[in-house]
Amino acid sequence: MSILNGKNILLGITGGIAAYKSAFLVRLFIKNGANVQVLMTPRSKAFVTPLTLSTLSKNPVLSDFFNNENQNELWNNHVELALWADYFVIAPATSNTLSKMTYARADNLLLATFLSAKCPVYFAPAMDLDMHKNKANKQNINKLVDYGNIHIPAESGFLASGLEGEGRMQEPQQIINFIKNDILKKKKLYGKKILITAGPTYEPIDAVRFIGNFSSGKMGFALANSAADYGAEVYLVTGPTSLSIQNENIKIYNVTTADEMFRISSEIFMDVDIAILSAAVSDYKPKNIKKHKIKKEISDNLSIDLVSNVDILSHLGKTKKNKQLLIGFALEYENQIANAIKKINKKNLDAIVLNSLKDKGAGFNHDTNKITFINKKEEVIKFKLKTKK
Repeated sequence: MSILNGKNILLGITGGIAAYKSAFLVRLFIKNGANVQVLMTPRSKAFVTPLTLSTLSKNPVLSDFFNNENQNELWNNHVELALWADYFVIAPATSNTLSKMTYARADNLLLATFLSAKCPVYFAPAMDLDMHKNKANKQNINKLVDYGNIHIPAESGFLASGLEGEGRMQEPQQIINFIKNDILKKKKLYGKKILITAGPTYEPIDAVRFIGNFSSGKMGFALANSAADYGAEVYLVTGPTSLSIQNENIKIYNVTTADEMFRISSEIFMDVDIAILSAAVSDYKPKNIKKHKIKKEISDNLSIDLVSNVDILSHLGKTKKNKQLLIGFALEYENQIANAIKKINKKNLDAIVLNSLKDKGAGFNHDTNKITFINKKEEVIKFKLKTKK
């Protein structure tokens, strides 16, 4: 899932030859899950047709203040359009349009909407090289940036005039990447790498049976999605679950056993800023695993020798560097807070998330959870029952 998923994008297209790239830009926004409304200046229609853009965006293309084709809609409200948008992207932005944007001229629908916009506005200049380096044009670009708009710089390349130099609008995929990176840079956890473990582990008894628990993985997956939405690069190590996740900032590692989770988590932990271990790791595993299915014998009893699994949380606590944060989860029944604090100290944690088996709607398999958050200063924050998300 892209950071643009579900976002409302106004795409403004002005009258330059680079307008032909706008069709690809619309397609990429749609592919990233965005809702796209195209605004065109009258002159831009000479370079790309509204029919093409409306087909790709699945919305009528707007160009004029007044809608002559649909008498039920007397005019296109530029204020409502501006309020609808999460982001406004003007690509290509010609020298003529840049000048009007700078000096607040509103002689078409696109410019009137721009002047009403409260959302972030991105503009991607496109023009011939001498126009691009003209001092007046450079001044207009600088003023627009000073006003808080975001400049997607033109690049060097072959131009429509036959010349070669700076002034070429960036390619559609470059523009999408620029916008996504700019959005992420403003998120609280941008630049942070976070390890999250989720779900149960299954410890095989024989070829068909295992020791496990009822963890659904919902808490860990919710944490991973939230961390990615805050701009973090997330490494999700998950035991067997029925859940799926699609987010380009989340890398998933599917494991089965505690040993597999330990191995991968230990490797990843060396290079992350934060680790949140929400997985319900099996404490024990069979000492001997049968290669074939154990046949049912006449006796009603079966004994299995168990040995301890590696305590992943304790191991990471011992190897933790000063700048790393390590957060664990604890599912308790008796002496809950005291036991949770004991785990913080014993395992060298920065904080722990406490669940109680006594709380209705908390713990395994629920969409909700009721937690108590305790840090290493033993400060206790209690939360009411909420969704895991």
